[in-house]
Amino acid sequence: MKVCIRCLSPGSIPSFLHKRTCIRGVSCVTQSYIYQSRRWFGQPAAQTHPHLIKEGEVTPGITKEEYRNRRHLLSSLALQTEKSRNHIMLVPSATKQFMSQKIPYPFHQNTDFLYLCGFMEPDSLLVMQCNNSESANTTLFVPKRNIEEEKWDGPRSGIEGTIQLTGVDKAFNNTEIEGYLSKYLCDNSDFVLWYNEKAIVNRSLQEGVLKNFVREDKHFKNENVITALQALKVLKSPTEIEIMRKSCAIASESFIEVMKYSYPGVNEHYLYAKMDYECRIRDAEILAYPPVVAGGNRANTIHYINNNKIIEDGDLVLMDAGCEYHGYCSDITRTWPVSGKFTDEQRCIYDIVLRIQKKCLECCVPGQTMNQIYVYMLDLMGKELQKIGIIPQNCSNLVEAAKPFCPHHVSHYLGMDLHDTDHVTTNQQLQPGMVITIEPGIYLPEDSYNIPSEFRGMGIRIEDNVLITSSKPEVLSSGAPKEPEEIEMIMARS
Repeated sequence: MKVCIRCLSPGSIPSFLHKRTCIRGVSCVTQSYIYQSRRWFGQPAAQTHPHLIKEGEVTPGITKEEYRNRRHLLSSLALQTEKSRNHIMLVPSATKQFMSQKIPYPFHQNTDFLYLCGFMEPDSLLVMQCNNSESANTTLFVPKRNIEEEKWDGPRSGIEGTIQLTGVDKAFNNTEIEGYLSKYLCDNSDFVLWYNEKAIVNRSLQEGVLKNFVREDKHFKNENVITALQALKVLKSPTEIEIMRKSCAIASESFIEVMKYSYPGVNEHYLYAKMDYECRIRDAEILAYPPVVAGGNRANTIHYINNNKIIEDGDLVLMDAGCEYHGYCSDITRTWPVSGKFTDEQRCIYDIVLRIQKKCLECCVPGQTMNQIYVYMLDLMGKELQKIGIIPQNCSNLVEAAKPFCPHHVSHYLGMDLHDTDHVTTNQQLQPGMVITIEPGIYLPEDSYNIPSEFRGMGIRIEDNVLITSSKPEVLSSGAPKEPEEIEMIMARS
């Protein structure tokens, strides 16, 4: 049997690739195989990162087939609006952002773009075309290969690599976008354009090549592609659910380690660093967002992210943190006494929040809405706060009376983004496959002179991530301790 001169032995590559040989006695197929197996892409691939990506996957756990199915479902939704017309969808990637001169921030892909193709390089464009007589056609425009720039920034996938990696129908360099769209205008009239011009994710693409096409008067009408896309994105596939389970498990385990590390006099920044470290050594890529690490009265600032003060003995610490694992977020909040034991007053408010949270979790079933759970939470909170004298006994509208003590909603969607699918209303009925948060909190600033003094200066929130199923809710973040006795036991062992 002829063996490729680049191959050390016939057994080092699949034997079927040696069947055809060229006149030099070297298998042409084998040469192609070796080139592809050694090829570098602009993102992890099965050939380069076998510990992360399996054959057939584009991103960890998500196959070409699943991405193809997402695009098919989106095309089907588009065709339902105007069956007799041509449709074109434009979904741009994110672009690099720079902190100074040539120093970039870590790149984070536009998740709507990522959801449809799994491609992670900046300054790219996904173009989907469909009509009632043909299957959807998908084209990716990607950064052109450039040896000099790749020396600095790393490899790019290029046209061939993009098709091999993602399984899209066609790929071109992003310098060809304008010509491609101009030709589409010549060949088509009276078509439906799907694009989100209100929230521009890549200004250079918008202002450089998309603006004229988007404002062309040949459109039959314009539709917001993100609204249709997020109607699909809000329902997680079995693979996505498994990834989110892992993301929540990583964050939950990390919370335990942060609790163990807490002590009176610790800097909030240390707890931030501990959370980041524990998540990363469990294979999370990054924290999902800048965490809140708020000691004492600072917990009453909902988005406190300065995280630079000392947590004094006797203070509670509120930590709102989560990680991003293979593109999917966790979002958990826990509150615990830095000294290791709740005071009676802290335990009183903590138990109220925990009771409310558990009752709200029971409501996470198909048919309910997040807004209904929110009103239910306020009603429960009003009754509880009235019992301990924070809300007056003669108050008749407990829902409105409770709002100042919890100024945020009880829930949001969770997925590839922290506040996922923001185009999906909170009045949408919950369905199996949705993942949401449940996060009641009670905030009692130290300057609230109209409440009993023993409760002032406390901010307590408990947040879990919940998968909606056809039966009872699955709390994905159940590994993060929230029972006060369990928290005190962990603190005692630290």
